[in-house]
Amino acid sequence: MANEARPCPCDIGDRFEYGGLGHEVQVEHIKAYVCKPSASTEKAVIVIQDIFGWQLPNTRYMADMLAANGYIAICPDFFVGKEPWNPSDDWSTFDEWLKTRDARKTDKEADVVLKYLKQQYSAKKIGVVGFCWGGIVVHHLMMKCPELKAGVSVYGIIRDSDDRYNLLKPTFFIFGEKDDVIPLDQVTLLEQKLKQHCKVDYRVKIYPGQTHGFVHRRREDINPQDKPYIEEARKDMISWLNKYI
Repeated sequence: MANEARPCPCDIGDRFEYGGLGHEVQVEHIKAYVCKPSASTEKAVIVIQDIFGWQLPNTRYMADMLAANGYIAICPDFFVGKEPWNPSDDWSTFDEWLKTRDARKTDKEADVVLKYLKQQYSAKKIGVVGFCWGGIVVHHLMMKCPELKAGVSVYGIIRDSDDRYNLLKPTFFIFGEKDDVIPLDQVTLLEQKLKQHCKVDYRVKIYPGQTHGFVHRRREDINPQDKPYIEEARKDMISWLNKYI
């Protein structure tokens, strides 16, 4: 049962009824979803899941959107077979659940996927996009993995590390103004510290009136008031990748 006294602020939102245009593959010890663009390309993007897992239709929709924009898109299971969070789970157990899915212990999986993209698809320019938990992974990888040309962290942020401002490659951070998971004071601090310490291009953007998950967990057709910001954020994400990959 969900904990009514402390409901999960990371709501699944609108679960897309979407089957996906790509297919599933096995990449060493990881399962992954891959979607290719119509034309051949040397550009690829790793799409990293939120807490609801790599099979969430919403995330596959975003991978397919990237493929439609000319990128080989791969969404690996960065939980490596462990169960994703279920909306009916008790939120009071979330911290314990998260301990076994550390966003900063994903280097091995990232290396495996990078190797696969280079060997299987001859990818030479690779970026990364992540949502929620996956946004934290992006923040981490952009400090650890110089092979990645650019990153987009969508409502994900490392909060507890002194080195979190030492980005290696251009990184774009997307936030909602009314995100209960990431308060604006944390966004402000991130921007201030990046301005002081970051040596590469970066961008921090807050979208008015938007809550956590708005870019990929909210359907624009049934949320007309949010539609302009959903579309703007997706367009901004693609533009950032196009600029640096």
